[in-house]
Formats: sequence, C-alpha cells, structure tokens
Amino acid sequence: VQLVESGGGLVQAGGSLRLSCAASGRTFNSYTMGWFRQAPGEEREFVAAVRWSDGSTYYSDSVKGRFTISRDNAKNTVYLQMNSLKPEDTAVYYCNADLEAYNGTYYPLGSWGQGTQVTVSS
Repeated sequence: VQLVESGGGLVQAGGSLRLSCAASGRTFNSYTMGWFRQAPGEEREFVAAVRWSDGSTYYSDSVKGRFTISRDNAKNTVYLQMNSLKPEDTAVYYCNADLEAYNGTYYPLGSWGQGTQVTVSS
C-alpha cells in the first residue's frame, strides 16, 4: 500500500486546513483508515478514523467537534478537514490504511505515508 499525504501548512489559530491521503495498492472496502499525529518529543497519537465500507467515523476527544474525516471511494482518498485549529494541533500528520479498534482507541497496523507538517501559530 502506498500513501501520499498532502495539504499541511502554516495557519493562524482559529484557521482551517484540509489534509488529503491518496492511497493505492489494494482495495480498501474491508478496512478502517485514519490519521495520526506526532508533535516534537511526543508519541504518535490517534486523531480520527473512517470505516471504508460504510463511512462510520471515530475521533479522539482532543479533536472531536473540530475535525471531520471523510473518504472518497472513487479516488481512494481520505480527507481530514481541520477547523478551529489550536497551537496544540501543531504536529506532523500521518495517514494509515489499516487501523484496528481496541480498548476505546485505534491502533495502526499498516504502513505510513511520509507525513505532512501542520503548524498553528498563536
């Protein structure tokens, strides 16, 4: 599976960005895909997931109500619309094409893309 993330950048607090993750290399109908992020000096953390088959979505508490994950079946692409951005959202955002739910959160099983930097200034 190949993943290519894009859409990151520098934005002021309160602004918006839309990330994209273009996936190729297999079919995705039976998988859950999603986004993680990693801030400097921190561990990579779960952000949002979407079940490819029916579009069901899941979010971490820190982004719920501000971020929206979606997918385009025809383009094999997952999006992350990020609104009301905060400085603490600053991180490298990574896409993963195979997530597993466990104990109230999601864990990555698949390979990673190269990541896209999101920087939110105060």
